[in-house]
Amino acid sequence: MHIYFVRMPKLSKPTKKRTKKTGFKSKVLQNILGLALVAIGILFLYKLPVPAPKTSQNKEPIVASQEFKKSDQASSVSRILISKANIDLPVTPSKIVGGYWETSETTASHGEGTVNPGQRGNVVIFAHARPGLFYNLKDVKADDIVYVLTKNRWYRYKVNEIKTVYPNNIETVAPTKNEVLTLFTCSGFFDEKRLIVKAYPVKS
Repeated sequence: MHIYFVRMPKLSKPTKKRTKKTGFKSKVLQNILGLALVAIGILFLYKLPVPAPKTSQNKEPIVASQEFKKSDQASSVSRILISKANIDLPVTPSKIVGGYWETSETTASHGEGTVNPGQRGNVVIFAHARPGLFYNLKDVKADDIVYVLTKNRWYRYKVNEIKTVYPNNIETVAPTKNEVLTLFTCSGFFDEKRLIVKAYPVKS
């Protein structure tokens, strides 16, 4: 009798399935990062100042003083020059409509009811805070010289006061006993304030 030995194949040990720890960790990190971003967003919104709703006062440069009556006197102002602030603009008359001075989109404006240069009172000139208009008015400093051209001659003024006010603060553009040049434009967050520059005549 013949006995045959058959070599049996070796049985491999069952392999354990490895869990993908890397994928799990990445999901955890993504969740943590997402929560952190949400928390930062909430904190940012909480601290961010909420702008005041725009009213009709913000749509116009400033409220015209009630003391300024519609005047029959024609404006003689034709140009304004502030060399240190790179401002050189034509000036056109501005009428009072609904208690506000109208604002030119392309020039500076001379407020109706205010006096002409060389006269006693407040000479009010304003423009939008845009490049090519009064955007550079923010660069004006005390003692800077402002030139205002009329149909007849140049008038020279020296800057004496610079400040910001709210649109309903009309004292800054009210009539004055002595000659003063008042320049203003929009300023502040969402144009909520007005930049005021006061200058006084320089005797030649």
